[in-house]
Amino acid sequence: MERAVQGTDGGGGSNSSSRSSSRATSAGSSPSCSLAGRGVSSRSAAAGLGGGGSRSSPGSVAASPSGGGGRRREPALEGVLSKYTNLLQGWQNRYFVLDFEAGILQYFVNEQSKHQKPRGVLSLSGAIVSLSDEAPHMLVVYSANGEMFKLRAADAKEKQFWVTQLRACAKYHMEMNSKVKACMLNNMCEVTQRVIGIVKTQTQLIFLMMNQVEGQQKNLVHAIESLPGSGPLTALDQDLLLLKATSAATLSCLGECLNLLQQSVHQAGQPSQKPGASENILGWHGSKSHSTEQLKNGTLGSLPSASANITWAILPNSAEDEQTSQPEPEPNSGSELVLSEDEKSDNEDKEETELGVMEDQRSIILHLISQLKLGMDLTKVVLPTFILEKRSLLEMYADFMAHPDLLLAITAGATPEERVICFVEYYLTAFHEGRKGALAKKPYNPIIGETFHCSWEVPKDRVKPKRTASRSPASCHEHPMADDPSKSYKLRFVAEQVSHHPPISCFYCECEEKRLCVNTHVWTKSKFMGMSVGVSMIGEGVLRLLEHGEEYVFTLPSAYARSILTIPWVELGGKVSINCAKTGYSATVIFHTKPFYGGKVHRVTAEVKHNPTNTIVCKAHGEWNGTLEFTYNNGETKVIDTTTLPVYPKKIRPLEKQGPMESRNLWREVTRYLRLGDIDAATEQKRHLEEKQRVEERKRENLRTPWKPKYFIQEGDGWVYFNPLWKAH
Repeated sequence: MERAVQGTDGGGGSNSSSRSSSRATSAGSSPSCSLAGRGVSSRSAAAGLGGGGSRSSPGSVAASPSGGGGRRREPALEGVLSKYTNLLQGWQNRYFVLDFEAGILQYFVNEQSKHQKPRGVLSLSGAIVSLSDEAPHMLVVYSANGEMFKLRAADAKEKQFWVTQLRACAKYHMEMNSKVKACMLNNMCEVTQRVIGIVKTQTQLIFLMMNQVEGQQKNLVHAIESLPGSGPLTALDQDLLLLKATSAATLSCLGECLNLLQQSVHQAGQPSQKPGASENILGWHGSKSHSTEQLKNGTLGSLPSASANITWAILPNSAEDEQTSQPEPEPNSGSELVLSEDEKSDNEDKEETELGVMEDQRSIILHLISQLKLGMDLTKVVLPTFILEKRSLLEMYADFMAHPDLLLAITAGATPEERVICFVEYYLTAFHEGRKGALAKKPYNPIIGETFHCSWEVPKDRVKPKRTASRSPASCHEHPMADDPSKSYKLRFVAEQVSHHPPISCFYCECEEKRLCVNTHVWTKSKFMGMSVGVSMIGEGVLRLLEHGEEYVFTLPSAYARSILTIPWVELGGKVSINCAKTGYSATVIFHTKPFYGGKVHRVTAEVKHNPTNTIVCKAHGEWNGTLEFTYNNGETKVIDTTTLPVYPKKIRPLEKQGPMESRNLWREVTRYLRLGDIDAATEQKRHLEEKQRVEERKRENLRTPWKPKYFIQEGDGWVYFNPLWKAH
């Protein structure tokens, strides 16, 4: 039997042959409606109520729109009906009142209590009133909110009378609600259009003001640049340079905000259309000063300094001046991993000088920043040589392998779950040594055709899953070495710059004995972000465990150089993923950037999940250059301090045995002068190297000879090592 909503009903009184009596009162009023228009006439109904009975007349009740003007109060329909309470109490007589104007049906224990709080109330707007054969003269009222009243009348005519009035009330209020909603929607549209009109007017005023401000900013820049090169106030005065930088950055930021506002207003005004390139939208394109055009065209040569003329070097990740310098193609016949017999442990000093103490060079950075536009692609923007790190970007990728024991330990995992967790542990610990701390210097941007080779020897007794390894904490200065090569694993590495439009670097490493290899291609894209520089690492890598037939596809985070006007520092940011299709395991790693106010720096969180069962098997949090805590699904925890992990030195051949396009040999003179602190000489060596490569680039263009990488082959959107381990075995 259907469940009926009973409100607070629970009183006594029931009989199976109860009769109802309905009559009209003036207790309620109808919104300009009259039931008389529906032809309902007065009648008498015999009723046997509790063995007695009384007769009453429904009278004339409101049910249709009034023909007169204005509103008038109409009688409400009320009377006795039997209501089904529950299985135990069955049917009970209750006094019902239909309030047509309010659109509600309420009931009371009896007529005397109708001025008290009702025992139950049902909203009729959108309600359904239906007949039922479950009991004689029965009707059911279903409210739009899911409530239900089961009712019985005295006879068929009484039942039909209530059904007619209830349906009329439900229909009337549903139509009224629809009209009210339509009216509200129309009003909202009118208000929206008015607001859009006001915002458009204000936006046009802002646009005019921006043009005026741009002119004033240009005048300011011109006035500063017109100052003499010497004297008490020069064009290189740091306060004036800071004023140029902040005014340009502020103007660019406001311009971007104005563009967003204009696009939003246009889309709100035409919701069914998308703004096209040909539509007339006022656009702020920022300052087009002569100095900015010089930067974009790469024609800005040198800047006078108090002590020397400093020629500017290219930004490594932007890959234009350096990468337009193309080397002569090397023969491809010897495309093999360089033999490691001549390799020696790398003990090269990699300490970098803090930029924050270089006050003389700070003015040059300020001058450069003052001419950049927010969001500008740094493809042809030049940076001073002294900010360069003394290593190539290709070598930086090799330094990510500074903990090869953790990489090789992945294969030692007994289960897919343990192996994916080992990979996440290795991944999170790789960036600390690769970034050389938080110092914001840039490695050399690789020239197309540049290569880097190295290897590591890892004692076999150190290759254990980190989760189960019971090794004592090791100093980060410890360089673990194997006395006997037969007791160590050999991990080989090769990297190559395969393209300069876009700038794509590839690297491949393998351990034949452990049947493990990693193939990665990365496209670096940088842009100016006001007081910082962002570098996106576009591409992916694949770790292959041939013994288990597993492939782990992973991505890389973005890097940001912050506080470039003071003491620059580096942080990582973004969401990266690790996925293994065969096992169904995946990991999500989030590198959190520091909030504008408060918060910690270098935070990272990770979550490892088994997708088929939707089970989280491991969580991690901490700092990627500090302490990391791992929590496993069995409740165990593991803490890894990246600063105390043993660093395995690369093994690399001496410069005299390296080819002309190997990174350290290619950049050896630039590196030497940077170590000596001779910026002018380093800049000149860099310029000479780039000019030589430009000549070779033009020669290839004249011969229409495409560049052919030495070690990597393009496959679809990616690049693959020419002789990978999975093809050789």
